[in-house]
Amino acid sequence: MQFTLEHTDPTTDARAGVLTTDHGQIQTPIFMPVGTLGTVKGVHQRELKEQVKAQIILGNTYHLYLRPGMEVMEAAGGLHKFMGWDGPILTDSGGYQVFSLAHRRKITEEGATFASHIDGSKHLFSPESSLGIQRTIGADIVMAFDECPPYPSTRQYAEKSMHLTHRWLERCVSFMRGSQPRYSHSQALFPIVQGGSYDDLRVKSCEFIASQDQPGNAIGGLSVGEPIPDMYRITKLCCDILPKEKPRYLMGVGTPANLLECISRGIDMFDCVLPSRNARHGMLYTRDGIINIRNAKWKNDHSPIDDHPAAAPTSQLHSKAYLCHLLRCGELLAGQLATLHNLTFYLSIVREARQHILDGSFTAWKENLVPLLERKL
Repeated sequence: MQFTLEHTDPTTDARAGVLTTDHGQIQTPIFMPVGTLGTVKGVHQRELKEQVKAQIILGNTYHLYLRPGMEVMEAAGGLHKFMGWDGPILTDSGGYQVFSLAHRRKITEEGATFASHIDGSKHLFSPESSLGIQRTIGADIVMAFDECPPYPSTRQYAEKSMHLTHRWLERCVSFMRGSQPRYSHSQALFPIVQGGSYDDLRVKSCEFIASQDQPGNAIGGLSVGEPIPDMYRITKLCCDILPKEKPRYLMGVGTPANLLECISRGIDMFDCVLPSRNARHGMLYTRDGIINIRNAKWKNDHSPIDDHPAAAPTSQLHSKAYLCHLLRCGELLAGQLATLHNLTFYLSIVREARQHILDGSFTAWKENLVPLLERKL
């Protein structure tokens, strides 16, 4: 994997670059749709590529390990072939489940033991087993196994968790050096910065992660309930330390406004379930604000869902009244149309951000747009 930094905005830390993998190039900044189980819910892979214009998608190691399982995955030749996606893929390590399944897991130095959310069976995830699974899945970018502490956490807990994440990272690096990809393409390891909401711990973690000299770096443990200003402060703090010549990935973030603010602080890559999850509940993101399409005010509004030139073709074709009707009736097409709308919007926003970075107009564009993005219509 190679990363080429093309341009940095003169008034912020926003960057435009190109990330090259064996499955294609990714123009940054970029948003990665989340396909937890080998599918972005409600969206076919062809739509992802041709309409949403996704350049890279995300899969989840824990969930794919449980279903369909690694025997099926290896027989298929990896996730790319299994799901029919020929672009880049990034896999989460399962570390987020250490956070989200707190009532079902036990953490030791060896790793984390989970009780399956499907049948209650016990499974141990260690740095080595997580990366072994990711080798079998065959993602282009694989994540180091980490512990994501909850918010709020005591300083003592956050520091203990950070050091455990660092020890696990050393094992991840050793595993990657001592093993080979299962398929014909290379895999790049991204370590994850932790440290909770404590600035000095974040500094220590960034310095340790940078010292490992891996192809890219991620910032974890944000978007877990902390105040938004804390997210922005810690993001800026980490970007000031992490190597400028390597891509920076902010995990699990966020709203369109969050993306633009964090791009301005130096982030290159994002993923989040918000656009697809909120779409299924009728929340649509637009350049004019947020629409709850279930509201009665849209029941007889026959204007397009979104008539912006960069909007999803399906959003330009169908009306707000039609989507309101579908959602109220529980039709499957409602979730599909809303998800296509939101994901296309997210990808168009980061694409526009990139262009404004390249032409030097990013700051003015962002400052004008962010207040509009957060309005409720």
